[in-house]
Amino acid sequence: MASMQKRLQKELLALQSDPPPGMTLNERSVQNTITEWFIDMEGAAGTLYEGEKFQLLFKFSSRYPFDSPQVMFTGENIPVHPHVYSNGHICLSILTEDWSPALSVQSVCLSIISMLSSCKEKRRPPDNSFYVKTCNKNPKKTKWWYHDDTC
Repeated sequence: MASMQKRLQKELLALQSDPPPGMTLNERSVQNTITEWFIDMEGAAGTLYEGEKFQLLFKFSSRYPFDSPQVMFTGENIPVHPHVYSNGHICLSILTEDWSPALSVQSVCLSIISMLSSCKEKRRPPDNSFYVKTCNKNPKKTKWWYHDDTC
């Protein structure tokens, strides 16, 4: 647990001092706990999401960084994207089987920004309705099928 807290403190400081473009840590979210962070995000200029505001929720287990964080969109505005379900779950391989302890909150944020920025058409995943009705609340318990590298 001590190594997890030390790593999270280090990442928290990095995120506060040098956040990815369009990302801001919601400072209130870390006042009482270090294991749950809300990150406010703004769609990048020149993309389909320009000017839109989103919120990401990061939840860290005691096994972090050896275990990936649970990451999902939350709040009123969930991006309409082929890899984002209407319940906020994100189909992104680095959040599950391609996770490495070398990755960080900042690298996950950059991957999500990149995923949204490269999108050419706003649409939900084809199985959105079925998935949202049947999925676990924790997206990490989903066995994702990565069949599409494009948007």
